[in-house]
Amino acid sequence: MPWIVPIVLLSLMAGLGRAGPAHANGLPVDVELVIAADGSGSIEPPEFHWQRQAYARAITDPRVLQAIAAGRRRRIALAYIEWGAPASQDEIVGWRVIDGAAAAKGFAARLLSRRRMAWGHNSISAAIAYAATMIASNRFDGSRKIIDISGDGQNVGGPPLTLVRQQAAAAGITINALVLKMGPKTSGPGPAGISLAEHFRRDVIAGQGAFVMVATRRADFAEAILRKLVREIAGVPGETETKLRR
Repeated sequence: MPWIVPIVLLSLMAGLGRAGPAHANGLPVDVELVIAADGSGSIEPPEFHWQRQAYARAITDPRVLQAIAAGRRRRIALAYIEWGAPASQDEIVGWRVIDGAAAAKGFAARLLSRRRMAWGHNSISAAIAYAATMIASNRFDGSRKIIDISGDGQNVGGPPLTLVRQQAAAAGITINALVLKMGPKTSGPGPAGISLAEHFRRDVIAGQGAFVMVATRRADFAEAILRKLVREIAGVPGETETKLRR
């Protein structure tokens, strides 16, 4: 099963979290942040292209750069993955230090240049496991560790979501979420008939200050990405769930 290895690594990670900092000798940064974007089959090609563009714009936005510059270290470590089925988690842009406009532009250019690789449907749990092992194994020492996950459907397959979520939180990782409700194939209900937003709030997010945002239109999505990144980088507290309406 493709998710056995991530679970083992997460177990080791949780032990490291109890024993002391896992990256005490790594490069200090204010945040270790993995953007885990939904690349599953329900994201149609036009939406996928627009999603990549929106992330690239947000990463280079002056407000994000200002949030980075306001941090103690004035730099973050950033990576971007896309995910789908339990066996489909793909590193689109690996870990890079973002410490100003030039680094942000380089990251965005790399993001826009890569082909689509994710396939299948919606293993949120495998995406979290993959992102958490990236944090556990990197060369950085962040004051905060965050997985920023977006999704348009409930968890399907992969390791047990409850277990992965608990292990990530035990390792000091915060999981924030963006619920996508924008396309004709997206946004089915959550499990047992609850709303998708409630599913993400109840079963996906975890850690100190974790929150959910809900985007129902493209304009909402672009705004949500920007607000979410600023909030995560700056460490600003807020409501657990934010719905963007106009």
